[in-house]
Amino acid sequence: MSNVLHTTKAVVLRTVKYGETSLIVAAYTELYGLQSYIVQGVRASSKKGGAKANYFQPGSILELVVYHHDLKNLQRIKEFRWSFLYTELFADVIKNSVMLYMMELLQKCVKQPENNPDLFYFVEEALMELDTASDTVTANFPLYFSLHLTNFFGFQMNTDDAGTHTVFDLQEGSFVDTHPQHVYYIEGQAAQLMSEVLKAMQPHELAEVPMNYLQRRQLLEAIETFYMLHMPEFSKLKTLQVLQEVLSP
Repeated sequence: MSNVLHTTKAVVLRTVKYGETSLIVAAYTELYGLQSYIVQGVRASSKKGGAKANYFQPGSILELVVYHHDLKNLQRIKEFRWSFLYTELFADVIKNSVMLYMMELLQKCVKQPENNPDLFYFVEEALMELDTASDTVTANFPLYFSLHLTNFFGFQMNTDDAGTHTVFDLQEGSFVDTHPQHVYYIEGQAAQLMSEVLKAMQPHELAEVPMNYLQRRQLLEAIETFYMLHMPEFSKLKTLQVLQEVLSP
């Protein structure tokens, strides 16, 4: 593809300062999947410069006009504007922590610049839903996002036997009738709650899955283990501890 202008929506994953006034932005885009962009002059000391940098906070949903070249690792942005303006997400400590967890998880899963519009739309819709979610839905949102994200990477959990089996084998990704010969499993109420979250096809349905802090903590840790078992080179999530703290009673 030639080095010409294209318009694409993007979700900002991470931003790193570069030079005196620029940023390197990792974003998941609608057209190109994972991309890195250099954005020049947005960290200028003027108020206008500072305001521009605010566009590139993790979780921002933007519309970008970009110069794209398939053979380049670092692309350039010509224009940027909001695609969606949050009302609560950036200002709410809990929602912001959930969002940062989501962005880190996505970064750990997506390594190559392959486009996957369905994945982009899933992430975009999840962020928009989180913005106005109730307290209960917000607390359960990391579980919903983490469990449904696996569908895009080929190792989703199988809940077919959830009604008859009470042990969930994290290594096999399915419910089983006996304890496996390893330590990677959850059982009883924890396994049932996992099944209930997986049944939620829309975030608002999470309001029907009440659980306490300790149950939620156990599930989040089990999900992290599940990713580590099934995603090559997946390491522990740095944002998980912060998320656990802000969700604590």
